[in-house]
Amino acid sequence: MALTAAAADAAKPKLTPEQQLAKALEGRVAGAPVDCIYMPTIRSTQIYDKIAIVYDAGGTLYVQKPRVGAESLDNDDVLVTRLTSSQLCSIDTVHLVDRTSHFQRGFVGLDKFVPYTKPPKVAAAGN
Repeated sequence: MALTAAAADAAKPKLTPEQQLAKALEGRVAGAPVDCIYMPTIRSTQIYDKIAIVYDAGGTLYVQKPRVGAESLDNDDVLVTRLTSSQLCSIDTVHLVDRTSHFQRGFVGLDKFVPYTKPPKVAAAGN
């Protein structure tokens, strides 16, 4: 049975990074771009190859499409961020380090962060 499930998974077409990002943002609404995000609230990050970094702050996903170096983004890299405060801002850079060799592969120059949140649930009429 496990082999059948694995074969079925392998037969599925692989999503492009653009499709993966769209799927991650499904059901969310973009807000006004912000210059900085408060890093202590960030739970995790996800790299979408050559497109974006998504910072997960629980209820809000912040999408970062770098103004410089986006073509270097690889989801197998480690992000190295040097903060001078508790915020990561659009003027900062993030270094990309190869997970295996531990060599720096490049960097990205950040732009504004676009917050994506789930819209508030509308109460059913008559309640």
